[in-house]
Amino acid sequence: MRSQASLALMGVALLLTGCGASKAPSQAASALAGPIRISLDLKDPAKSTAVLPLGQEPKVFKVGYGRHGVTCAGSRFEEGYTPLGRFRVNAILSKDQFVMDPKLIAQSGRSEAELKTSLFKSMNAIDFSGDGETGEYGIGYISLAPIDSVKQPFAFNTYDGKFRWYSFAIHGSNNDKRIGQKVTGGCVNVAEPALKTLLSSVKLGDEVVITANGPCTP
Repeated sequence: MRSQASLALMGVALLLTGCGASKAPSQAASALAGPIRISLDLKDPAKSTAVLPLGQEPKVFKVGYGRHGVTCAGSRFEEGYTPLGRFRVNAILSKDQFVMDPKLIAQSGRSEAELKTSLFKSMNAIDFSGDGETGEYGIGYISLAPIDSVKQPFAFNTYDGKFRWYSFAIHGSNNDKRIGQKVTGGCVNVAEPALKTLLSSVKLGDEVVITANGPCTP
């Protein structure tokens, strides 16, 4: 009898463990040794860089930022300005990759399968600058949510007939000559080789810290 009772308890324990695993699959551990640190040079935008703490030798690459400059950490989000401060990755989108915070998926009002199939494709098909060229996010889009700051006023919406996720992000470009310039609508842009490394390394929840070497706009 004692033996049968022990087996029964083991069976219940295994059943509970299985239920727990099915409810909340764990995220893979980040490959990064710390936050991604982006340093914007307000005097010479071409010297703006990001440091990816990956492996024994951190990867350093050039970045571009908002055409109007930067806003102070915790102050506001505004078109043409890159906000300073601390952020956390909440979505990773590309042609072959779809990773998104479950809360965002719920907010979208669409199924995960639908978002995975069409979201980045639709977003990257929009001609934001009106110059007849699309693909302005390049090969990928890494959405960033502020930490200890004002909530960004962006959301899922439909633009030019296409459903998209509009947020502050690190993304690519359809012209790598734009990298290292003050030309974006506020996001941080990077060249394709750097973005490939980011897409293969970054996980949900990874931290990004953005600073500048000059005064910010309050």
